[in-house]
Amino acid sequence: MLYYLFDYLNQMDIPGTGVFQYITFRSGLAIILSLLISTVFGKKIINFLRRQQVGETVRELGLAGQNEKAGTPTMGGLIIIVATLVPVLLLAKLNNIYILLLIVTTLWMGTIGFIDDYIKIFKKDKEGLKGRFKVIGQVGLGLIVGTVLYFHPSVTVRTDTGNTNIFATNQTTVSAVPLEEKSTATTIPFFKDNEFDYAELLSWAGDDYRDYAWLIFIPVVIFIITAVSNGANLTDGIDGLAAGTSAISVIAIGIFTFVSGNIIFSNYLNIMYIPSSGEMTVYIASFVGALVGFLWYNTYPATVFMGDTGSLTIGGIIAVLAIAVRKELMIPVLCGIFLAENLSVVLQVSYFKYTKKRFGEGRRIFLMSPLHHHYQKKGYHESKIVTRFWIVGILLAILSIVTLKLR
Repeated sequence: MLYYLFDYLNQMDIPGTGVFQYITFRSGLAIILSLLISTVFGKKIINFLRRQQVGETVRELGLAGQNEKAGTPTMGGLIIIVATLVPVLLLAKLNNIYILLLIVTTLWMGTIGFIDDYIKIFKKDKEGLKGRFKVIGQVGLGLIVGTVLYFHPSVTVRTDTGNTNIFATNQTTVSAVPLEEKSTATTIPFFKDNEFDYAELLSWAGDDYRDYAWLIFIPVVIFIITAVSNGANLTDGIDGLAAGTSAISVIAIGIFTFVSGNIIFSNYLNIMYIPSSGEMTVYIASFVGALVGFLWYNTYPATVFMGDTGSLTIGGIIAVLAIAVRKELMIPVLCGIFLAENLSVVLQVSYFKYTKKRFGEGRRIFLMSPLHHHYQKKGYHESKIVTRFWIVGILLAILSIVTLKLR
């Protein structure tokens, strides 16, 4: 909203109002505003949740310090959602298709998580929303995101920016650039000439195979959104872990988004140029500010938990950001913590069922899953586990950023 106000003032030639045209300025303002909202108003939300007796019900897991967390306010994901959306609504271009998709994702996944938390707290059902309904919600969002990204005319790319010549004359700047095109191309990390088009998987179907690329693209989007949101949900198990690791991953995605949405940088780095995607940097800045501000209250010992309201929303946003900037195949590296948490559960359950069927007694690979609980069982303090997971997350984020030139 402020963007449009200052755009109008700029057209009236009022000095200084043109600064809102710069993504970097609006991103800086967004992260400051979201930090203020999450830290200042976060306390008010926590007090409100406490008055409503929205307290966490702790299962008996035999973990040190677990019982002390009973009664801590949950649904703190509301802080993240509010602190993200308010700056976005004020500072971003609301007619940008990527911004609209991210707003829908935030509200959609936030609603699913809120319903889950509501059932756990007020209906006293520890299982919360049934798993099949969560999956239906995630699949529904995947259908929306996949369909929009595939069919919307504003979602285009230029894959051959490395051959783009940008030069200046005495009077103007001339750009010899190829036309934007609809494409299901994505980026394969660590490889030269690293663009892969999902449509190629249907090349056997005839000359018009590209017309049916949505049959591959949309299911891929559904799978990624479901997997990443569940990974974030599993990671939210100890104080500060999910918010901290997510902030690290989102900062890395923000760098990808900024350079992919800028024709100069994408040309220099020889990466895919995605018109209009740079506007997502404003959303990312707001999201990072909200996550870091939430950590003010969520670090050990936490005074609020994000609940599924926060964790499902975080996972959905990260997935959509990665897909929109064509870096979804980077997720196993970029979100390596989420992957490890997911795999630890899958391996644990699968091995337990296999050994129980074969030997009559279920056996375990880890002392407990998800992975962070394994280290708690080994006697590590949760603050040490969180800090070390953050360090691993930083290393993975740096490795992901390095792939811009390491191929």
